[in-house]
Amino acid sequence: MLQLCADMARRQQRKFSVMYIDLESQYHATIEHIKQLRTITADVVDCFYWCCMPLSLRNAVSVIQPKWICWDSNERDKWVRDMPAYECVINEYNYPEEWTWFHKGMEFEDFTYGFSQWFQKQAGVPAAVGIAIRSDESLNRFNTIINKTKKTFRNYGWTTKLHTSDPDCDVYYFYPLYDWRTEDIWGAVSRLDLEFNEIYELMYKNGLKISQQRLCQPYGDDQRKGLNQFRALEPETWERVVSRVHGVNFGNIYARTSLLGNMKSEKPIGMTWQQYAVFLLESLGLYSPELRDYYHLKIKTFFQWWERNYGIRIEDIPDEADRKLESRGKVPSWRRVARAIEKNDFWMKRLGFAQTKTGLQLLLNLRRKYRNLLRTEDIMDKKLLKAVREDENV
Repeated sequence: MLQLCADMARRQQRKFSVMYIDLESQYHATIEHIKQLRTITADVVDCFYWCCMPLSLRNAVSVIQPKWICWDSNERDKWVRDMPAYECVINEYNYPEEWTWFHKGMEFEDFTYGFSQWFQKQAGVPAAVGIAIRSDESLNRFNTIINKTKKTFRNYGWTTKLHTSDPDCDVYYFYPLYDWRTEDIWGAVSRLDLEFNEIYELMYKNGLKISQQRLCQPYGDDQRKGLNQFRALEPETWERVVSRVHGVNFGNIYARTSLLGNMKSEKPIGMTWQQYAVFLLESLGLYSPELRDYYHLKIKTFFQWWERNYGIRIEDIPDEADRKLESRGKVPSWRRVARAIEKNDFWMKRLGFAQTKTGLQLLLNLRRKYRNLLRTEDIMDKKLLKAVREDENV
């Protein structure tokens, strides 16, 4: 879209501005492509806003840290890469004073919302914000186009006026590629000789269909399915990513299974449920040794209870039992243990445990240790939410 806009701007001898949100943990090839686009459109781009702001992003590979903050100054030693040093870069230390709407950890969508209003006020004229979404990517995007109640620019269905309480705000989002298919994108690249991100070529060579290739921050609900690609295509970047975001390696292994998605999964072929349970514990320990040890203690207590009350020794625990009896907690099995671990059942309710003071204290300690771990707004359990709020007030 940017290259097509630049071509049209040259024909009409006009200029426009570009806002790029850098999410830190991205492919090196993506950043190189952005630098390339900035160079080849410099003649028609009035202002290029390279935003490296500490925004809150979805982390769908961990129930312990459901959100993470890119460019978080508290995690600077873990940044996937150094912050760009260009004059056009905007970060939390040099952003305009007029950005009274900005705060650290705000959502991506809220940031674009505030930026659009600020940009329009700076320009003093109605602003058109081009967004390269396509309606066949999701139902929500399709609904954005066909919405009959929205305000549009001159009745063009592929435009939407930004809804705001400010009567002076005159911003319109427009979607010039809304009816393009994936094949149209690559057809345009070929026929118009457009520049493209080289990571797509590597993805294709690595077996991904063009419809499966995604470049957004890799830990979202859809993007996490490509984490294993991230590791294969840019191993040097992957090494930094693993230590940056909680649960990434776990997501790399299990993102396409029922652990983190809705796909049906079973234990790996050739493994018993006991071996699988041990494997899950070892995998968990790679990014959270404290949780591994906590789960191990719970499992040990589980087995001791069955031996003490029913005389079932650990060596006699079956690999699996009747599913209905397992679900009702009437029989022990290694499958119950493995399922509890893979579902990140922190309280181990699947093994018959309830919330305890010791477990709660561990969770609170982890929260203090990692700062942005277990954000209050992400907690669904009422008892846990109450305990966290009390802990914040101590």
